[in-house]
Amino acid sequence: MEAAKKAEPGPGARLAIDLGPLLIFFGVNAWFDDVILATGAFMVAMVASMAVSQLKYRHISPMLWFSAVMVVVLGGITIWLHDETFIKIKPTIYYTTVAALLLFGMATKRNLLKTVLGSAYPGLSEKGWQILTRNWAIFFIVMACVNEAVWRTTSTDFWVGFKLWGFLPATFLFALAHIPMLVRHGMELEQGKEEPPVPPSQ
Repeated sequence: MEAAKKAEPGPGARLAIDLGPLLIFFGVNAWFDDVILATGAFMVAMVASMAVSQLKYRHISPMLWFSAVMVVVLGGITIWLHDETFIKIKPTIYYTTVAALLLFGMATKRNLLKTVLGSAYPGLSEKGWQILTRNWAIFFIVMACVNEAVWRTTSTDFWVGFKLWGFLPATFLFALAHIPMLVRHGMELEQGKEEPPVPPSQ
């Protein structure tokens, strides 16, 4: 009965739920060349993604909740003030906050990444979780710094393009690079699945 109440989305469904709204943001901006309009579409798509997750899987992940709140709040301010700055600093705030939470969890002996993504890494040892958490925290700090450097020194079009062709590939490659370490520390790869889940990108 519990399994029926809370089904786990497959890799494809998880990517669609987590990254679909971001791809809509890119698509709308590319089509209309208007980051304000794209931000509005991003907000609507994020709410729709949460609705799909709740209706189909009866569960909204904490990461998706956090992403959605940031998109709605900072996206709303962006549209209200007609100021692109707020949507541009959203990745910085997101990455910095997640990194701080992961490091705080490690310092207090409570692995927050394991709490959020535990079922997606079956068999992973505590040592493996510690290494994975530390590495993702460092990665998010670097991503926050890069986002600050890019949006402050380049055009809006370049920033949007860098998010698509820089941040997303970097996130997937970083996740894939961990597979040998994860396997060494006990993670069991599901049949037909060769890549670990990727935290939502911003």
